[in-house]
Amino acid sequence: MIISGQPTITLSPAVGKDPGILVVGLAETSEGDVLIGLPDDLGKSFTKTLGTDVATIARQLGGSAKTGKTVVVAGPAGWRVVVVGVGPIDVTPEQVRRAAGAAVRLVASLPATAPHAVTISLETAEPQVIKGAAEGALLGAYTYRKGAGAGVGQLVLVTQNKRLEARQALDLAVATSAAVDLAREWVNLPGNDLFPESFAELVKPVAKNAKLGLEVWDDKALERDGFGGILAVGGGSDRKPRLVKLTYAPRGAKFHLALVGKGITFDAGGLNLKPGEGMYTMKCDMAGAAAVIAATAAIAELGLRIRVTTFAALAENLPSGSAYRPSDVLTMYGGKTVENGNSDAEGRLVMADALVKASEEQPSLVIDVATLTGACMVALGERVAGLMSRDDETADLILDAAEAAGEQFWQLPITEDAPPKLESKVADLKSTGDKYGGALTAAAFLSEFVPEATPWAHLDIAGPSFNSGAAYDYTPAGGTGVGVRTLVALAHALAN
Repeated sequence: MIISGQPTITLSPAVGKDPGILVVGLAETSEGDVLIGLPDDLGKSFTKTLGTDVATIARQLGGSAKTGKTVVVAGPAGWRVVVVGVGPIDVTPEQVRRAAGAAVRLVASLPATAPHAVTISLETAEPQVIKGAAEGALLGAYTYRKGAGAGVGQLVLVTQNKRLEARQALDLAVATSAAVDLAREWVNLPGNDLFPESFAELVKPVAKNAKLGLEVWDDKALERDGFGGILAVGGGSDRKPRLVKLTYAPRGAKFHLALVGKGITFDAGGLNLKPGEGMYTMKCDMAGAAAVIAATAAIAELGLRIRVTTFAALAENLPSGSAYRPSDVLTMYGGKTVENGNSDAEGRLVMADALVKASEEQPSLVIDVATLTGACMVALGERVAGLMSRDDETADLILDAAEAAGEQFWQLPITEDAPPKLESKVADLKSTGDKYGGALTAAAFLSEFVPEATPWAHLDIAGPSFNSGAAYDYTPAGGTGVGVRTLVALAHALAN
């Protein structure tokens, strides 16, 4: 998977003679902060030239062992060293991921006549730590459109681990990071450039390169096959909806994972029009679709032995004379009827159609990913995604994958009082409940479209899918690509 502007990355057993900008760490110990990753000869050269050691200079410049805190130390012969805090000395993969990301993001912003070369020396040895450092560096190098800095063109990761496991960890990091960056690119595209038809077109080269099967339903095919939810949501826009299906079926795969992504390319709220301020970032409402498509491509490129069937439900939710109305009764794919409670609760309608279609594939597990509810953001904030499932075994499986990937998910319940809120007098169920527990009610609605016997989980990524603030660690401003790393880690764990 080729992402424009993504740097190359290689492994090296030592810091080379011309490392470009060198990244080293400042770690916290019981005896105080210590520098890690700086070669002894270079450290002595700095001390001789500057009269004190690099760690002391870094602290004088405001550096610390706090994870992600970065300062630049200029040294002899034009050397520049970025000292980044890595937290406690017994580092976790996520600590190193954050530190490497923060350091490379700083370097990417520095002016130069050509992209920077960066050597990262953080004493990485374990495969998961190597993967974390590589992912952090690659993700930290990402920018949407070229900024004021020169960017990063080449990365070297120093590790003394010369075994195959180190190379495998790097390959996994490269594929995963490329997929995250692809999702970020799509989320960052404005709504006038990314709409259902153009999104489906962008998927074609990705599917071809990853050797994925591809099927696309246009509006006529959606009407023919009875996708009432997708058609209703997309009915208010001149840009007609699409349903995209990707398939990956390697020989010998025993586990079948189905992924479903919400792809509302712009959400104005329909006839339940959003206020202007709340509408501004709604180009990101297709982040779930971006995540499942990008993750599927990465899984295929890694050659993981797991079958994956992915559906992305794409529509633009706008008000017009042809828009669907509150109180409309919709016939969903599969025949279930739904009374529309709020035209700004559109995501669950397109997802319902796609969930039924995905369930027909008889998968071992169904996971849907969606920027579904503001209620989830109220509950968990902007950096934690919600996870809801009908059983704890499935939830634990995904939470383990998220922990391995370094993404934050928190399990929320589907409480007994949620389904009764969806009762309707004119349809099989209503799409919305009352104002309380909106994320739980939305999950209860989605669960109605997956057979009870099929393991299923719902990931509500409304909070962390788009960073409206300043960049931090390896997370840029704008689209974050959240969910991709967890899905790839899950597929890696389930592959036989």
